Amino acid sequence: MSVRDVAEQAYREALPVLAISAVGGLFAGLVLGGMRADLRTVSGLLVLVPALLATRGNVYGAMGAKLSTALHQGLVEPKPVPDDRRVYTAVAAAMLNGVAISVFAAGVAYAVLVALARPTASLATLAAIALVAGILSGIALTIIVVAVVFAGYRRGLNPDTLVGPVVTTTGDVFGMAALLVAVRLVVSLGGG
Repeated sequence: MSVRDVAEQAYREALPVLAISAVGGLFAGLVLGGMRADLRTVSGLLVLVPALLATRGNVYGAMGAKLSTALHQGLVEPKPVPDDRRVYTAVAAAMLNGVAISVFAAGVAYAVLVALARPTASLATLAAIALVAGILSGIALTIIVVAVVFAGYRRGLNPDTLVGPVVTTTGDVFGMAALLVAVRLVVSLGGG
């Protein structure tokens, strides 16, 4: 197989996913644009948004890469419903890391805002929002990333090509949706 053949195959596999990724990114932007009132209600929330979205990609991208490698090496069977302990371990680690880094990001955002004498909601409010958003987006990301990696592999696609765009898009879309739900939940419970 020539370099050109490999490049053409990669573009054929990645282009539809990248197009969906662009549309998903626009949708996430619309959700963020619709959160103006929520951003005013919870001071400092806008500082937290990029950190939460970036950590979704980092944590669940790593999980997708590990699953992809395990499939390529034959360590995991590409079953429609994975039942391998390694898959469950990767999922549990990603969920734990995703939630922990979300709460950590809330703590850092709060500390930076306080240090700069900028208005901020309480640490408890920011941490609660990050916790709920981390759990909700983590569940969605886990389901979608595992499904896409395994389904893609079974269909003869390279899951490594799919992981990046899928995680980015899913992380942005579900991350923003989860953040919106989390903000409204925490504020309605008196955390605003």
